[in-house]
Amino acid sequence: MRTTRGLAIALVSALALGGAVLGANAAGAAPSSPAAPKVDFGWAGSLRVATFNASLNRNAAGQLVTDLSTGSNAQAGAVAEVIQRVRPDILLINEFDYVSQRRAVDLFRDNYLEVGHNGAAPIRYPYAYVAPSNTGIPSGFDLNNDGQVGGGDDAFGFGLFEGQYGMVVYSRYPIDTKRVRTFQQFKWKDMPGALLPDNPATPAPADWYSPAELNVFRLSSKSHWDVPIRVGSRTVHLLASHPTPPSFDGPEDRNGRRNHDEIRFWADYVQPGKRSAYIYDDKGRYGGLAGGAAFVIAGDQNSDPADGDSVPGAIQQLIKHPRITDPKPTSAGGPEAAVLQGGANASHQTNPKYDTADFSDSPSPGNLRADYVLPSRQLKVRGTGIFWPVQADPLSRLTGVFPFPTSDHRLVWLDLRRP
Repeated sequence: MRTTRGLAIALVSALALGGAVLGANAAGAAPSSPAAPKVDFGWAGSLRVATFNASLNRNAAGQLVTDLSTGSNAQAGAVAEVIQRVRPDILLINEFDYVSQRRAVDLFRDNYLEVGHNGAAPIRYPYAYVAPSNTGIPSGFDLNNDGQVGGGDDAFGFGLFEGQYGMVVYSRYPIDTKRVRTFQQFKWKDMPGALLPDNPATPAPADWYSPAELNVFRLSSKSHWDVPIRVGSRTVHLLASHPTPPSFDGPEDRNGRRNHDEIRFWADYVQPGKRSAYIYDDKGRYGGLAGGAAFVIAGDQNSDPADGDSVPGAIQQLIKHPRITDPKPTSAGGPEAAVLQGGANASHQTNPKYDTADFSDSPSPGNLRADYVLPSRQLKVRGTGIFWPVQADPLSRLTGVFPFPTSDHRLVWLDLRRP
């Protein structure tokens, strides 16, 4: 792994640290004032973008606010320390319960990110974006066809309460909130050629969901966000999402097919013209991203290129897209974990140096590449990595083994420069 931020910001050892970024000083931190961050080099410098499924979800509404109300929650502290070690300029956190009025967002920033942990410098994010998630919102229908209406499986996105498993964007740079586009209510049936699931017990095609259900069924299991962020005089669009896991279903593969099409949404969105013309946002505006716009697709896509339960070719819609670069971040901790844990990992086709998630190894699925930061091709990649230290590294206490001190996912980061 290579870095462009220098020893003044981070010391990196690919062999010993497996992508872990060690202590950063004030040169890599956000400014002490909440005013707009100073941009010395604009796009001539580097911009670090990261995604982290931090497992800051809880089992009951309000529990995350309670946990973040003091600075004593061990998991939140460890998550904050990982972020402080890597020091992204723009950060998407998946599995962060949505709470109205930004209460959880502000508490995590005030009580954890802006407080140093174990020698790591505090990090400031003057800007943040959060919006509702489809998780836990009742659909009023029996979506899993078990004969009952109610519960997480019958919500628009799986969740035991509204907002569970949500997401948030933190940024050192101003977010153009007036131009944010959200696609929470986009209906799955409105995607041309959608992979709608089929009920294998009937002769009719694509009939797992009734016409009435399809008239309300939303594509996004959480949401899809286009978040424009101003860096100097330029704008980068952070395209944030968290597709459903392609599992926890039956032969109809309703979750696998939904995962495929949630991923496809961005593949269509970044292609100007006819391919994205069908897309509409929550304000009723149609069309995709403007041609030539700079973007980074970020999030836990829940899809490995070769292993796991994804519909074949699901993530390839992005990593093989003509407008997208796959920087293929790596770690040393991933290969070590695959060897030590064995099980399903022994038969995997994807090289474990690309793994970003530490899942159950017996009987399946084993560790997978699930989390991605994928820039548009006009953005030059200067460095990239996965925070997964080897066990001999002191920072491995932040990743660990089950039950994990932070999450079963690893933070993935990307450094960009304008070509």
